Amino acid sequence: MKFSADQQHFEKINRRSTKDRSASAQMADWNILDDDLAENQRWSTWPDLEKLMRGPQPYPAFVIEDAAAMDTDLGVLKTGKEADVFLVERATDSRRALLAAKRYRSADQRLFQRSTIYTEGRSVRRSRDARALKNSSTYGREVEAARWADAEWTYLRMAHENGIPVPYPVQIHGTEIMMEFIEDPDNRGVAAPRLQSARPGPGLLADYWHQLVEAMKAFARLGFAHGDLSPYNVLAAGDRLVIIDLPQLVDLAGNVQGTELLARDCRNMCAWFNARGLEVDDGELLASLLAETW
Repeated sequence: MKFSADQQHFEKINRRSTKDRSASAQMADWNILDDDLAENQRWSTWPDLEKLMRGPQPYPAFVIEDAAAMDTDLGVLKTGKEADVFLVERATDSRRALLAAKRYRSADQRLFQRSTIYTEGRSVRRSRDARALKNSSTYGREVEAARWADAEWTYLRMAHENGIPVPYPVQIHGTEIMMEFIEDPDNRGVAAPRLQSARPGPGLLADYWHQLVEAMKAFARLGFAHGDLSPYNVLAAGDRLVIIDLPQLVDLAGNVQGTELLARDCRNMCAWFNARGLEVDDGELLASLLAETW
């Protein structure tokens, strides 16, 4: 898949009108509930979604399409300045699945820290949106939240479709992304730990390195760097790694700082592996990734 196709998909999502965005965000608000449901429940939003707002087909077995499914908020998995991630159970009378719901915060609750170095080379089609972003108005902050949610959704889809180990993207609804819950295989219902806290033995450590390099090469072949890759943005789910947090993915051809951001990713990851006894070189890793890119 080339970036042009992903950009077209990204632009299709961004062409939704402000009215549509506002209505969608309102529908995704957890506080808008049926009187018959508990405070932490809502009916599944899946039936309301257009095709591009659902994950790639074929859908995994854990995706529940039933219009009668109920979503129950089970608690917080991760908090951040831009978004919070919640554990959600989507269930019918006969089926249940755990999902991770990433909800970008409302304009009066968030403090975006994403630097413009990540978005260099990305376009904003609507002139009103571009002005609002520049002026940091209330509307501009809403546009900003939608941009990051849309970007993460697009990049999750792209990565999954190209075999990169990321959570399967189930759906996007307003500024909420629901995705595969990456579970600790040794602890049912518990999130997989971040790589930062993992203590693999020599054999698994070497295998982790191989998985990481292959994932970074796959991103590079598509023309991207993660841009914020560190052991905190990689999950260790037993013997496999899963890369998370993709909204800042960097276009290596369109961003003049792309190579430096890729080099930073290499330094961050090599430092972790070196500290645990596997000798790797960030310069060699960077060279191999650039060879994949160009």
